[in-house]
Amino acid sequence: MRTTAPHPPVPAVGDGAGAAAARAASATGRRRALVLGGLAAGTVVLFVLAIALGSYRVPLTEVVRVLLGDAGADPRWRVIVEEVRLPRAVTAVAVGAALAVAGVQMQTLFRNALADPFSLGVSSGASMGVAAVVVSTGGVAGSFTGNLAGAGRVGVVVAAAFGAACVLALVLVLSRWVRSAVTLLVIGVMIGSAATAVVSVMLVYARPEHAQQFVMWGLGSFSATTWPDLQVMLPVVGAGLAAALLITKRLNALMLGEGYARTMGLNVRRSRDLALLGTSLLTGAATAFCGPVAFLGLAVPHLTRIALGTSDHRVLVPGAMFAGACLALACALLSQPPGTDAVLPLNAITSLFGAPVVITILVRSRRGMQGVG
Repeated sequence: MRTTAPHPPVPAVGDGAGAAAARAASATGRRRALVLGGLAAGTVVLFVLAIALGSYRVPLTEVVRVLLGDAGADPRWRVIVEEVRLPRAVTAVAVGAALAVAGVQMQTLFRNALADPFSLGVSSGASMGVAAVVVSTGGVAGSFTGNLAGAGRVGVVVAAAFGAACVLALVLVLSRWVRSAVTLLVIGVMIGSAATAVVSVMLVYARPEHAQQFVMWGLGSFSATTWPDLQVMLPVVGAGLAAALLITKRLNALMLGEGYARTMGLNVRRSRDLALLGTSLLTGAATAFCGPVAFLGLAVPHLTRIALGTSDHRVLVPGAMFAGACLALACALLSQPPGTDAVLPLNAITSLFGAPVVITILVRSRRGMQGVG
C-alpha cells in the first residue's frame, strides 16, 4: 500500500501579525513596569533627600539610623528628622499622590484636559472657611500654623474642612439633577467663583495684617503638619486613594463617554458620584492641611499618561500616585533650598516649574493635547 509523507503544517494567515502584536504588548508591558519601578525608586530617593537636606544637612547615615529606630542616633539629628523633616516628607508624599489621583479622576470624568481637583470649587470652599475664621477670630498668627484666637492649627483645619464639605455637599446635590458631566463641571466652576467672591468680600472687613496672613496660607505649605495632623490626614487620603483604585474599570468606561458606558451596563450616575466623592475627599484633605497647592493635580496626570504611554486607569492611577509623590517631594526640596534659611512659597515653585513643562507637553504631544485620549 502506497503511503504519502505528511505535509508540514501551513501557518495561519494571521500568525505573523499575532506574534508581532504579542511582542509589542510584551515590550509595552516591560516599559510600563520600568516606568513604575523608576517612579517608585525616585520617590524613595527624594524622600530620603527631603529628610537629609535643609538649612542644616543631616548625614545620610544618621537619617538611616533614625528611620530604622536606632536608639543610639545623635539626639540633635533625631529631633530634626523625627519632628521637622519626616512629617514634611510624609505630607508631601500624601498630598502629591492625592492631588495627582484626584486630577486623573477629574480629567477622565469630564473628559477635559484642563480639569483639575479644584474645578468643583472644593478649594474655594476651604478658602472660604479659613477666611471666615480670619475675619471672625482675628486670623492666623504670624506663621502658617499660628494660633487662631486660642483654637490653634485645629481651627484652620476644621474651618477649611467644613468649607470644603459644604461645597462638596452642594455639588453632589446638584449632580442628582444634572445628566451631563460638562454641565456639572461648569456648575462647579461657578460655585468656586462664587466662593472666591465671598472670600474677597470677607477680606475687605479683615485687618490688613490678617488678610496678609490669609494670603500666606493660600500659597501652600508642606511644612505645617505635625504627627497629630497626619493621624487625621493619612487615613482620609488612604481611603480616597483606595477608592480610586477600586473604580479603575468604571473610569475606563467613562473615558469613552457616558453613552458608551451606559451601553456596557454601567450605572453612570453612581460611578460619577463615587468619583466626585473620592476626588473631594482627596482634595479637601490636602487643602485643609496644606492650603491650595497648585499645579500638581493638573500637570501630573498628563506627565504620567505620556510616560506610561496609556490611559488605562489600572496602570495610570498607581503611576500618578508615584509621579505626584515624586514631584511634590522635589518641590518641597526646592521651596527650602539646602544650606540656606530661605523659605520660598510652595505654589511659586510648583507653578514656575510646572507651567513650562505643561505648555511644552500640550503643544508637542498629541496625547497631551487630547488630555485623556
